[in-house]
Amino acid sequence: MTRSRSQRSQLQALLDSTNWASLATASGTGESLPTALTLLTSPDPLVRESALQDALGPVTHQNSIYGATVPVALYIAAILDHPAVMTGSCGQDASTPRNRPTLVRLLAWLGDTAYDANDECVAMGESAEMRAFREARPAIFSAVRAHFGHDNADVRHTALVAAIPLIEHPLLVEHQAALGGHARRLLATSTDRRHRDRVLDALKAWGHDTSGLENAADIAAGEHYAHLRAARASWEGGYSEAPPF
Repeated sequence: MTRSRSQRSQLQALLDSTNWASLATASGTGESLPTALTLLTSPDPLVRESALQDALGPVTHQNSIYGATVPVALYIAAILDHPAVMTGSCGQDASTPRNRPTLVRLLAWLGDTAYDANDECVAMGESAEMRAFREARPAIFSAVRAHFGHDNADVRHTALVAAIPLIEHPLLVEHQAALGGHARRLLATSTDRRHRDRVLDALKAWGHDTSGLENAADIAAGEHYAHLRAARASWEGGYSEAPPF
């Protein structure tokens, strides 16, 4: 059996073993998700573009984790190395969200979802759906880490950022040192504000001295965020003047 045929069988098994109609989404149940997920590996980029919204939209709303989120995340993790997913423009047009390769967009979604179920979010209240996602983090991390050495910087940086909240799992904390090295390499080359913020926050949380890694833009951003936090705290504390954002 060829690898391609084997992979198709495994992906179909993931779909068939899930009772999608019983799982909640932001807009109802997940019965339409198998079709959308299957189309994510279409060789046609326009089909994949449409499928991204159809597959991720129902489980992406107000930073919430739904019943259908975990099987969607596991399916996405399983297709990260699919040839159709790994194909895509890595040119200048890829800098805009809509034109980023499917692989980058799926990695970004996994990372955003992992942040919505990280330790900080759990401290504010853990749902059964959030707990289920957190239990799936080792399987998701295994698929994400395979792209740390990708030739395309956007892919490997997005994979790194996605991995940061995943390694909060007790079985994955041993990867913190390796991620620290990847984070330092990102900071040496990347100008992406969101990526830099994520890895700087992680390094600080892990006890690293980041003073030699931050550039002027990082310092300015940190001061801006501090100002916004102070303004929001004042506003939430009962001040009549609305915060400047």
